[in-house]
Amino acid sequence: MSVRTKRSTLLTGFALGLLMAANPLSATAVDFAHDILPVLKNRCAACHTNGVYKGGVNFDTRETTLRSKSLTPGKSGESALMERVLSTDPEVRMPPKGDAISPKEIAAFKAWIDAGAEWQPGFTFGKTGQSQPLELQPPKLPPAVAGREHPVDRLVDQHQQQHRVTRTKPLDDDAFLRRVSLDLVGLLPSANIAREFHDDTSADKRAKLIDRLLDNRRAYAEHWLTFWNDVLRNDYAGTGYIDGGRKAISDWLYKSLVDNKPYDQFVRELMLPRGDAEGFIKGLKWRGRVNASQVPEIQFAQNVSQVFLGINMKCASCHDSFIDVWKLEDAYSMAAVIAEQPLEIHRCDKATGKMAQASFLWPELGTIDPKLPRDERLKRFGELLTSRDNGRLARTIVNRLWHRLLGRGIVQPVDIMANPPWSPELLEYLAIDLVEHGYDLKRTMRLIATSATYQSQTAPPQDVDSDDYVFRGPLSKRLTAEQFLDAIYDVTNTAPTKAVLATGERDGQPIRASLVIADALQRSLGRPNREQVVTTRPEELSTLQALDLSNGQVMNELVLRGAKHWRGREKNASSEQLCREIYRAALGRAPSNDELAVARELVGEPVADTGVADLLWTVFMLPEFQVIR
Repeated sequence: MSVRTKRSTLLTGFALGLLMAANPLSATAVDFAHDILPVLKNRCAACHTNGVYKGGVNFDTRETTLRSKSLTPGKSGESALMERVLSTDPEVRMPPKGDAISPKEIAAFKAWIDAGAEWQPGFTFGKTGQSQPLELQPPKLPPAVAGREHPVDRLVDQHQQQHRVTRTKPLDDDAFLRRVSLDLVGLLPSANIAREFHDDTSADKRAKLIDRLLDNRRAYAEHWLTFWNDVLRNDYAGTGYIDGGRKAISDWLYKSLVDNKPYDQFVRELMLPRGDAEGFIKGLKWRGRVNASQVPEIQFAQNVSQVFLGINMKCASCHDSFIDVWKLEDAYSMAAVIAEQPLEIHRCDKATGKMAQASFLWPELGTIDPKLPRDERLKRFGELLTSRDNGRLARTIVNRLWHRLLGRGIVQPVDIMANPPWSPELLEYLAIDLVEHGYDLKRTMRLIATSATYQSQTAPPQDVDSDDYVFRGPLSKRLTAEQFLDAIYDVTNTAPTKAVLATGERDGQPIRASLVIADALQRSLGRPNREQVVTTRPEELSTLQALDLSNGQVMNELVLRGAKHWRGREKNASSEQLCREIYRAALGRAPSNDELAVARELVGEPVADTGVADLLWTVFMLPEFQVIR
């Protein structure tokens, strides 16, 4: 039986299970933001949101709505909400005053409930952090308890004590070594690093390891290049690059990461680009006709507000936002900053006859003279955006870094920074520390990674978007497509031979997955096409991923090439020795007796290429390999 056939047989049941579990609701045509939210806002909110909950009905969030027993997802016929809006009894009907909800709106509510009553992620009618002062507010550090002096631990301990949470136990050295290496530089720890770390008996060995990883400028840059390519919608090929409607910023971005450019300077250079940095704010010129909310000037407003301020401006690019405080004029005022010609405001793609005037979202920080030339307006915009008084800039990036390292943002979702943080004090502390230390992102990563909080075992899975979220500990994270491929390249010696980027002399260091055009496996594993800003990738395993991992051509070729490498490297090794070496390389440990028995059976005696390929594939499919715990 061939390698591919064996694997196909092993995963057939798994893939079918995924297919059966797939969410059937995604195809619904009802859109919460446009079909449901306006009705809730205009007809229900006054009596059932933001502190006013008549009849005990609370529509602030999906969770409070469900707790109020107002609706039963998937069953509109059993939902009190539908019974109320359909009733003709004036004592029962909702809303009690004014016209009844229209048949079209009733049909939308019925379809929405039957499809599972999905909610805009992060949206709440309740009060949000939008009312927080824009300027950072220094928190008071609670006293250290039981010798836990680290400021992050003191603030997390305070939160957990308030919620009566027992903190998770510390990670052992092996688990910490793997986690911190994958988190900071995206690579499995090398044999040399692992040996030196384990031989080190000093009390600060973990802090020294963190510094060593962050000081590896190339490894750091090539790992975080993935994050910033996603966020800044930068790629090496794809829509727009061929016909000039898009421009890459790869060389500028790579050098900025290698140099650990201060974050405020990084942002200002993007806002007033010179040469290699201009691709982000130029947006993407789509082929054919586009509506008014898709033109490059509006993309500038959408992309900049999302990436650097954690604001969803897409809704406000068409009409006043249903999900936030921002108005249509706010989006167009940002767009006018970059406009080369007078920019007419369009509402729902219809011209209003009003012209947009360049301004910043928070006028209290300063003004932009709309009569200035474009480059002068952009320069001024960059100054206001990176002002030390603009706490939103620092809060947004430290929240993204916490999300990347701990698995869930202090504010969630990370693109809705108006939502309340689970620890306002921790968010403020990290943001202030970043500003006071020259916007050094590596310092923030070090501050987080040196905490006992980061170095603790993962907490049990929980709903990260819950209103009642309490931080219990780090969450498990799936390897990104690039981390997964880099780990396979390392174990199998199958790294690409040529990078798309000019990275200089590599001194024998292999080409990373972040440096090449995405292949079919990377795309399947979640690497986006980057035509839009992507700040988080899906954590759930999809059916396509399961199939590509079990029977895909790219994966099959990697393990077969890896098998030849191991057979050539360990020519005289027994099957047992070979199995032990593969486990050590992939997982940083020896196999158990049971694992060794199965591995030896797979490899065979005498050792065969197909047997080694099967063992490699089996190890790569282990959650222990695919997940950062």
